[in-house]
Amino acid sequence: MSNSWVSHLLLFSSLFFTYLPGFIISADVTLSSIEIFTVHEWLNAAPTVYFTCGGDNKTYLPDVKKAHVLYTFKPEESWQPLTNFTGKKCKRCGFYEEDLISDDVFDEWELCPSDFTGHDGRYVRAKEKEFNATFLCPDCLSFTGESISAPAGDQHKRGMNVAVLILICVLVSAVLITGMVGAYKYWQKRKRQQDQARFLKLFEEADDIEDEFGLGSI
Repeated sequence: MSNSWVSHLLLFSSLFFTYLPGFIISADVTLSSIEIFTVHEWLNAAPTVYFTCGGDNKTYLPDVKKAHVLYTFKPEESWQPLTNFTGKKCKRCGFYEEDLISDDVFDEWELCPSDFTGHDGRYVRAKEKEFNATFLCPDCLSFTGESISAPAGDQHKRGMNVAVLILICVLVSAVLITGMVGAYKYWQKRKRQQDQARFLKLFEEADDIEDEFGLGSI
């Protein structure tokens, strides 16, 4: 059983790493820049702008407070990423302005991994009189089979990170399965010992009964 399991694990690992190129666990979408052209608040009060996709939490943009100002951001910002993809499926997303009664909508649209076809996985979304935003998702191109002009070193590093992560997962799974197999074998051994002990105890009790009634000498 042990040798068979090891063979299956090696086969799985071989197949997994054979098809590893292009494999992405999760593709993060970050906001590179945004400029809003209007404020929906009365008296032009500072707006509370946020981004969200269906099923995701709201991501607030604390710096975006004025219209006609271009705000730029780094992927390392504390509130990044905006969302992420784990496949080719699109998400219903949008920019909103928080309001006491009902939130105002800058725009809602279907955000898809296939949208990120620009340089370095860039995608620009604009709506007249509302906003202009630039998003980044370099890994999204892997879902559509495209390639980006990122440095070869970055691509190699990203591939190595994925490979190391997968290897760790395989090793952890191997340790867990080995532990479970060992625990099962130990349980079987203990069960056999307990059954043997009960069997011997029954014989001893039978001998005691025979001795008590003098049946053993007949």
